Amino acid sequence: MEEKNRVFDCIVIGAGPAGIMASISAAKENKSVLLLEKLPKVAAKLKATGGGKCNLTNTLSSDEFMAKFGKNGRFMSYALETFTAKDLRDFFANIGVETIARDGFRVFPLEHSSSIILKALDDELEKQGVIVECNVNISEIKKDEIFTIFSEEKTYFAKNIIIATGGLGYPTLGATGDGYDFAKSFGHNITSLHPAMMPLFTKEKNFASCVADTIAKAILKVNIPKYKNLKLVGDLIFTKEGLRGPVILDFAREITPILEKHDEVPLLISFLKGKNEEEILSHLKNQITKNPTQTILENLETLLASSVAKEILNICQIDTNLRYKQIEGMKREKLIKTLAWTPFTIIGHEGFKNAMITRGGVELKEIDSKTMQSKIIDGLYFCGEVVNIDGPCGGYNLQWSFSSGFLAGKTANL
Repeated sequence: MEEKNRVFDCIVIGAGPAGIMASISAAKENKSVLLLEKLPKVAAKLKATGGGKCNLTNTLSSDEFMAKFGKNGRFMSYALETFTAKDLRDFFANIGVETIARDGFRVFPLEHSSSIILKALDDELEKQGVIVECNVNISEIKKDEIFTIFSEEKTYFAKNIIIATGGLGYPTLGATGDGYDFAKSFGHNITSLHPAMMPLFTKEKNFASCVADTIAKAILKVNIPKYKNLKLVGDLIFTKEGLRGPVILDFAREITPILEKHDEVPLLISFLKGKNEEEILSHLKNQITKNPTQTILENLETLLASSVAKEILNICQIDTNLRYKQIEGMKREKLIKTLAWTPFTIIGHEGFKNAMITRGGVELKEIDSKTMQSKIIDGLYFCGEVVNIDGPCGGYNLQWSFSSGFLAGKTANL
């Protein structure tokens, strides 16, 4: 058969981590595989992962891992069982990339570089005989007896297709949401889509002076009764426009859907690892007993970075040069309350522009979790971020991409 009319056993659309793994997995089952990518090179987003260091997975057990994804986590069980974190590390070791978990949790390539990952995956695609075509813009996909994929330049044919197009985050790295359109064209439903894993903007700008300070193990909670159970702990960083840092990147996936219902989302943040008002007051009294001439700022500097302490005093309209006993009663009460839980108001974000992941995707109830095949169209598979699964920072989303890609590639056409 001429190359232009060739019918592939499997065509994978999208050359991110899920699509690359799906292609390799399918090829290892002796299937003819074509991998199509719209950008000039494969895995552009993978290269940017973890600041270019590429946090591939983590060391949690499957149950702990799935719990971090919320109510949709159990859907992953078969994929994670079929291709575990150990399997992923073994796979990379076999293609020449050793991995390490220096902190006992996050797994990186030994060299802490995504470039070595990309080179090894490229080589493995070639070794397994996967044909890779880049700069392919797909306009439409149809299915009669087989799938026909139309692009501007060519038409492709396949017995099975795997959609691994990712989400809407980082449009500069190729995200356009076309995978959702392909899914919808075959009758699939797409949940609400929200940007996730990104900085948040706050109404309060007074902490902009604290950009050099990181708050370790800050506790965040949403101050709306309906969402009172939303709570997270992690490192927090201030920006000129609001807040960022690992805890904010993770919390953003909870906040962005709420922002669509409410113009503002009030947060309460503990900078003091959850110390309550009584404990804070006791600490301050001990400081005053030891150093009666200290100013209130010097007292607070035993709890917080100086810049943060100054801003909290500012919020409470307290002169930094006063001693604690010189502060009027109502202001003292406000100070203790603000130290325990400092109020912030989330008012926005940059949208999908710098969102590392997308919350939402193809409805899980329409996908067979044991194969990643559509329950609506035989031979249509999904993997990675295009489906309605998203996790926090720490290798969760990459492991899901690799595991779901492996499963889709392995089971396609069986």
